[in-house]
Amino acid sequence: MSETTALCSIQKSALPHLILLISPSSLCPAAIDQSIHFTPGLQMSPVKDFDIAIVGGGIAGLTLAIALNSRSIPVTLYEQAASFGEIGAGVSFSPNAVQAMKVCHKGIYEAFETVCTRNLWPSKEKVWFDYVDAYSDVTSDGVLATAFTISNSLGQNGLHRAHFLDEAVKLFPKQLVRFGKRLQNITEDGNGRLVMHFDDGTVAETDAIIGCDGIKSRVRQAIVGPDHPSARPVYTHKYAYRGLIPMEDACAAVGEERAQNACMYMGHDKHILTFPVNHGKTLNLVAFRTTSEDWPDAQRLTRSGELDELLQEFKDYGPAVIKLLKLLAPKLNVWAIFDLGYPAPTFYKGRICISGDAAHATSPHHGAGAGFCIEDSAMLAELLADEQVKSRHELEAVFATYDAERRSRAQWLVESSRWIGDCYELRAEGIGNDFTKIEAEIKKRNGIIADINIEEMCARAKDELRKRLSGSCER
Repeated sequence: MSETTALCSIQKSALPHLILLISPSSLCPAAIDQSIHFTPGLQMSPVKDFDIAIVGGGIAGLTLAIALNSRSIPVTLYEQAASFGEIGAGVSFSPNAVQAMKVCHKGIYEAFETVCTRNLWPSKEKVWFDYVDAYSDVTSDGVLATAFTISNSLGQNGLHRAHFLDEAVKLFPKQLVRFGKRLQNITEDGNGRLVMHFDDGTVAETDAIIGCDGIKSRVRQAIVGPDHPSARPVYTHKYAYRGLIPMEDACAAVGEERAQNACMYMGHDKHILTFPVNHGKTLNLVAFRTTSEDWPDAQRLTRSGELDELLQEFKDYGPAVIKLLKLLAPKLNVWAIFDLGYPAPTFYKGRICISGDAAHATSPHHGAGAGFCIEDSAMLAELLADEQVKSRHELEAVFATYDAERRSRAQWLVESSRWIGDCYELRAEGIGNDFTKIEAEIKKRNGIIADINIEEMCARAKDELRKRLSGSCER
């Protein structure tokens, strides 16, 4: 008996949850009962009569996978890389994101607490950023004056994306992950099952697909079509140098107050943000610049750069900031800032949907993109766990509800992040270099981001789902 024949002849009681992962030539129906699912560390419990495939194992995909698995929803995660990981360096979360973590799984919040670094001064505990005129210099007492300060209930909390994933991945069973799976396209078989085709020649069946495959999402292309403007990311005409500086050296350059706490240096057509990471041992620095030129290669979002290049571009900044920049390594990575400037007309099509950066990749100027990914995960998990969602026949209603409840807020962030980035660079129309107006814009927009009750957001979505399933919701 061949391996495939043996797999297809398994008794229904033998395996509770399985997605076939075989070559197309050997694909055959599998008689598998999905009414029971085993979650390590939990008792066996009845679950849904459907399975979910998540494409992409970044912050969006992994937090969603953890949330679904903890609710006994059959899920398999497909990641194109050989292991979990996130490109990029520092990231931070605002209060809404922490709420969403707790809705998804308390372990995700605990992972965040394990790796995050907050402002080092107790007096700065609630400070999001101190905003500084980048052209100023330290005063006689060694301090760079603050133009204004933005605070929230959480304060700044810097962490490395990869470190966060390293902790979070402990919450998800390894046997439910398939690495080395780069999605090529999606088809449907004669029985209503979705079939994912991967670049390595394998396929996998599932009842529903949630694309968390980032800004270049193949799943988004499958939903909107490869020629739709939203199928491709858009260059925002900003790029950024990223680097890390030993904290002791940073303190010597700009003083302890600026180095040990989050700070934003505002200048014309460019700005710099810094915050402590690695539990205060290191300063994370990101230097942004606006340009009228196109990015040379849309397929590659990074290029190599030189410190001398950065220093030339920021040469008009104040002496203290220049001293800080000179502490960066001589070779730097330069990151193009792309987003989904053409909004997707929908986040779903049938039983396929997109989440996180695949749905609403944003520029980083609000520091909220990763948090909105986790908001998506919280809502999708709560909707899929609803008691009225029992089989694949309810899944399109779930995704339609998610689209209706999330798309407006998520796409607002993309637009607002572009605007606030221009405010930091004293180039926003009607704002310019008026620090009072810049402060007001930041407070207003940060309030929209942070001042939301995630549990209530999910509860409203579940109410809408029930109306939709009962036929009383306007489609």
